[in-house]
Amino acid sequence: MTKMIPVLLTTIIPSTLMVQGSTLFVKQGTTLDRRMGPHFQIPPACLNAFVTIAMLITVVLYDRVFVPAIRHYTKNPRGITMLQRLGIGLVIQVIIMVIACFVERMRLRVARENHLFHAQDTIPLTIFILLPQYALGGVADNFVEVAKMELFYDQAPDGMKSLATSYFTTTLGLGSFLSSFLLSTVADITNRNGHRGWILDNLNVSRLDYYYAFMAVLSFLNLLCFLVVAKFFVYNVEVTQTKSGLEMNSASSQS
Repeated sequence: MTKMIPVLLTTIIPSTLMVQGSTLFVKQGTTLDRRMGPHFQIPPACLNAFVTIAMLITVVLYDRVFVPAIRHYTKNPRGITMLQRLGIGLVIQVIIMVIACFVERMRLRVARENHLFHAQDTIPLTIFILLPQYALGGVADNFVEVAKMELFYDQAPDGMKSLATSYFTTTLGLGSFLSSFLLSTVADITNRNGHRGWILDNLNVSRLDYYYAFMAVLSFLNLLCFLVVAKFFVYNVEVTQTKSGLEMNSASSQS
């Protein structure tokens, strides 16, 4: 259990990034054009549904397409190891924050061009410009969250599986606390000495793109730390045995 603590620490930042989908992304959505037809407006928080939809689709594709295809080359019954799956998710999360930064820069550019600087002003951009970062968030969850659960549960001793599950929930809780801390700290530091802060109540005059760039750098540094942790991590059981080996073991136990 102790040797999994470094992995736990490197998954706190990913949990922090996941929180953005239900906080800042939603706040951005309130400033965009949410109309669908003449009489209906999409609630900004509804875009979170695309995270779940993308995750469900990706889980099926991963298990039914990716694993059988890659298993032929890796000789691993899982397709790739749990840490490799987690690492792919961390890379996707870096990409998400880069995309979020560029989308926010576009939103701010349109706001300046149309002189829309009040908090109540609606930017003439559809809310669906946020869809790529939401959809990729679901893809990242398929790799990061599922891999975390599998790793903590699989590598825990038989009598400590419940504690392993608490590792997973601990990363989510710490990620939420860290998200609040980073947001308030960045807002306070950037608002000093008469400067206009990056994060204000009025997003149309904020610099949320800078904050997303900061989160992208932070997630990239966390990825580097994860690579170091993964390099020295030793599995409790052999997770790279071939499928034929598993089938032979199963056959011998049945006989």
